[in-house]
Amino acid sequence: MKVAPSILSADFSRLGEEINAIENGGADWLHLDVMDGNFVPNLTFGPPVIKCLRPNTSLFFDVHLMISTPETLLQDFLDVGADLITIHYEATQKIDEIIEIIKKSGKKIGISIKPNTPIGTIKNLLDKIDLILVMSVEPGWGGQKFMPEMLEKVKKLKAWRDNNPENYHYLIEIDGGINNENILEVKKAGVDVVVAGSYIFKRSNYKAAISSLHQ
Repeated sequence: MKVAPSILSADFSRLGEEINAIENGGADWLHLDVMDGNFVPNLTFGPPVIKCLRPNTSLFFDVHLMISTPETLLQDFLDVGADLITIHYEATQKIDEIIEIIKKSGKKIGISIKPNTPIGTIKNLLDKIDLILVMSVEPGWGGQKFMPEMLEKVKKLKAWRDNNPENYHYLIEIDGGINNENILEVKKAGVDVVVAGSYIFKRSNYKAAISSLHQ
């Protein structure tokens, strides 16, 4: 599995150093949680911060937009170096339009769903997207406890992909409460990419933390 540390839990006073440390520690992607204080209660950062970070690392930028009407800012995030943009199914009425814009830009498109959103809600989109992000906590804050029942969604997604490999090519990503105690269960369910924030950045040895998640 790929490991995508979330900078939500990093020390923002030395963000450049933090990103270099996780890159040197074996991270595969960098997960950037963008929150607007509306779709979720927390407020983080926007395109200017991502633009500043982009020249300083070769990591794949996995941008998770937890914002209402993401179509209004989509081009801004494409312009500053996002490699993959994940939007929330619940945040927009223009999903097909967003998918088309991102695909035309040459970037990758992901769809995320909150814990209470049934996985079947997005089945008609699975042949159009590159990644589905299953939230295993309520989006908005780091440090929450993992919801193991969300792995049932992962198992369904894997089964659908296995049964229709010609049309389904999406990666399965999970975000929320991931640590070394649940990582084997997560892998067994069929996850391809794990997002981890607190578990990595609250430790003194980032390389050891990342290594413990690489399964």
